[in-house]
Amino acid sequence: MFIVSLILVLTACGNGGKDATPKEKVEGVPDEVQGDIQVAVIRNLPSDDHTKQFLDGARKEGEALGFKVDTFISDGDDAKFQDLVKQAIQKKYTGLIISHGKEGYSQELIQPALDAGIKVVTFDTVADNEGLTATVQNDQELARLSLEEIVALSKNNEPVKVLKLWFGGIPPLDTREQIYKQYESEGKIQTIETIGPSNMQDIQGDISSSVSSILSKYPEGTIDAIWASWDELAKGGYNALKDNKRTDIPLISIDISNQDINLMNEKESTWLSTAAVDPNLIGTMNMRLLAKKIANEDTPSEYQLEPKLIKQSDLKEDTNMTNLHEVVDGWGVSDDFIENWMSKLKEVYSK
Repeated sequence: MFIVSLILVLTACGNGGKDATPKEKVEGVPDEVQGDIQVAVIRNLPSDDHTKQFLDGARKEGEALGFKVDTFISDGDDAKFQDLVKQAIQKKYTGLIISHGKEGYSQELIQPALDAGIKVVTFDTVADNEGLTATVQNDQELARLSLEEIVALSKNNEPVKVLKLWFGGIPPLDTREQIYKQYESEGKIQTIETIGPSNMQDIQGDISSSVSSILSKYPEGTIDAIWASWDELAKGGYNALKDNKRTDIPLISIDISNQDINLMNEKESTWLSTAAVDPNLIGTMNMRLLAKKIANEDTPSEYQLEPKLIKQSDLKEDTNMTNLHEVVDGWGVSDDFIENWMSKLKEVYSK
């Protein structure tokens, strides 16, 4: 009964892609990427803005190539995530994009897919099975860019007193934490308190309540900045500052969304900057790499996406994720892994 129910869940959660396929083979395009190509994108995080943009980038790129793309979210539930991956393998998808698998199980979880001939690309997943491509944001650089903004707030070269929003167990956040500890050990920053979520279904509300509950302990001048290692945490921290009228505490973060931009643009907002990679581009690049794998073309074992710094002072009133490239040079674009045959397929499926 459990397996039957799970199959129904897997089927129900997917967002089916295009059904149209060319009646004839497209000349100059590998046979392996023509026909009934089915891809599952499985994400082990809540349905936040970053997740939605990541899935949208992957889905649009896949459908532009004529693939059928199903997307699934486990809401950070490791057991549900593993079951979704296992069911996708049983359903014999052509390719899988697996996002945010944990170290304790990902290697073993992915191997049956590869053994079955399914192509696999991962994002922020701790696994190095032979045959997959692992993609990551440059999380160390994300941390450095954001922490340099905090260090710039130092007065008389004193350590910047930081309220830290972070929690462990998620690979990218753990990597960002390594750089944070380095800055801490070098005496550039001093951690006042660390706050993380206890309710993954309402991260913003949970963090907002937690930050609000401690702000009264810290009068003006005792916290120099808030560092948020993930923008879901940042939004909760920002709301707490706003609700408590604490315009004395700057907020520096990692990751970006339309909601973030709107909050940074609010009157008297203290959300000064964020370091980020375009989440839509991450999805796009994962799908390009998977398409090359399906075509049996060479792909690297690892691929890293480089971040940008977005400053409040650079934003315009109408800035959003779609036009952010107008104020941040190089935002959201990459020519990596674009092949002529991809352009041919996109021309066919755009008609």
